[in-house]
Amino acid sequence: MNPVEVSTNEADPFDIRDKTVVVTGGSRGIGYMIASGLVDAGARVLISSRKAEAVAAASAELARRGNCQGVAADIATSAGRESLADAVHQHWNGRLHVLVNNAGATWGAPVDDFPEHGWDKVLDTNVKGVFQLTTEMLPALRSTASSVDPARVINIGSTAGLNVPALENYSYSASKAAVHMLTRHLAKRLAAESITVNAIAPGWFETSMSRHLLDDAEQRAQLLEDVPLRRVGGPSDIAGAIRFLASRSGSYLTGTVLPLDGGVSGCS
Repeated sequence: MNPVEVSTNEADPFDIRDKTVVVTGGSRGIGYMIASGLVDAGARVLISSRKAEAVAAASAELARRGNCQGVAADIATSAGRESLADAVHQHWNGRLHVLVNNAGATWGAPVDDFPEHGWDKVLDTNVKGVFQLTTEMLPALRSTASSVDPARVINIGSTAGLNVPALENYSYSASKAAVHMLTRHLAKRLAAESITVNAIAPGWFETSMSRHLLDDAEQRAQLLEDVPLRRVGGPSDIAGAIRFLASRSGSYLTGTVLPLDGGVSGCS
């Protein structure tokens, strides 16, 4: 079998074995949870991260369990996006089934002191980087797309882009709202080419971005008071949602923003 052909298992609508998947920001946090779940499901995964040591360590760990490579790339820069596209050509002859735009940046500061570079850094990564990387990968996605099994773009948004957060992270929440609209916009444009574009909007997950809040028992309890399911999200929650969107089960879904937040968005 060609190394980038997809094996089809009609008995399992969630089968993603042998699909080629890029996960940006895959060396830690939600990105690592996503990459881990995909590797365990038999996908061929390429993770990226700005930090070479981090991506090397994460990809080596995942490679012990399945098919995973890593590349150091900053998607906020044209050089980083080009190096990631080059890696897809090197590893999979320029054929890509799934692009997971997960890499992101955040910034918090009081409204009167919020710096201009707190906007530049966040928007360059979270919005411009997502759009530019997606367009960079379009030839690779088009090469695998079919009406039966579309190519997939899955953007990681946030419930901070759906509901006004308590934290003063103005550029982050605005950027994630922009990611949700960009998802719909690209979905409409690319549907005719058999490329679906969806987003997942996670709520509270234990990551480096949220650890300073969740590690404080009192603050954690206060945050979970607003979560109907009374818990934070775990690796299987995000990995399962990604697997659904990447598999045959998710092939008739596009332009959707899926809140993954324990009921915060749906029950408020």
